[in-house]
Amino acid sequence: MRGFLLRRLFLALATLWLASSLVFAALLLLPGDPVQAILGLEASPAAREALERALGLDKPPWERYVDWLTRILRFDLGESIRYGKPVGELLGERLPLTLGLVLLGLGGALLLALPLALLALRFPLWDLALSGLMAFLQSVPTFFLGVVLLYALAVHLPLLPASGFPGFGEPCEALRHLLLPALTLALSRAAILFRMARGSLLEAMGQDYIRTARAKGVPEAWVLVKHALKPASLPLITLLGLEGGFLLTGAVVVEVVFALPGLGSLALTALEARDYPLLQGLVLVMAALIVLFNLLVDLLYGLLDPRVAYA
Repeated sequence: MRGFLLRRLFLALATLWLASSLVFAALLLLPGDPVQAILGLEASPAAREALERALGLDKPPWERYVDWLTRILRFDLGESIRYGKPVGELLGERLPLTLGLVLLGLGGALLLALPLALLALRFPLWDLALSGLMAFLQSVPTFFLGVVLLYALAVHLPLLPASGFPGFGEPCEALRHLLLPALTLALSRAAILFRMARGSLLEAMGQDYIRTARAKGVPEAWVLVKHALKPASLPLITLLGLEGGFLLTGAVVVEVVFALPGLGSLALTALEARDYPLLQGLVLVMAALIVLFNLLVDLLYGLLDPRVAYA
């Protein structure tokens, strides 16, 4: 088990290094001049040169890359051009909201998909209706779904707040403000989880141990929950790791729709201002979260199936 953990940790660190290198290379190709974005078109050459030296843009790319990696190893993400504050401080302020939104959306998607998949297998008449509903939800863009839910549950029926976030100092109020955007994310991803859960359960129901349980007179509902659910959950766990990454990117759109001060709105501001240090820090943190999601999935796989841990 220790060797399994070490291998997965090494792969996670290598993936994070590769992602950070690709981010740095991509930002070099990003159109636009950050110096011009800050100083404007009328800036003097002397002012431009001074700002380029301050931002390190006068150095060759390889030297800037080495400096950036060195700072990352010291947990220093630099200073934001737009806000004039340390990037780590800005990310620390916005990360809890986005992470809470993603976890609520992921948990909500799973709570919707798994019972509905069990219901579809237990009652075949519901299967066609639920499959059609999930196919429809999968085809609806996330931003459109958010706007519809915003009008239905915040404007037409004012059950939940329409926008804004009061902070985690008031947990109940914070949860109320996150419910509607989390529901948007949950509905947009529940369709994929439903299809995977339904397919895995169908495959599990054809195994010999299921036929043995039925032959012993075990009730069908208990066969589904007790004997088929655990083996069918392994592919679903793999998909959950991938969905964590999709929800992080989807949170960018949802935060804009519901005016939430998370990483999504921060990323749009950084992109408009050509704030390279902030953009690099944002993408690096998102990549780290995606790697963390997949690492947790690998570890959970090893706990649920001992054969994986010693592979």
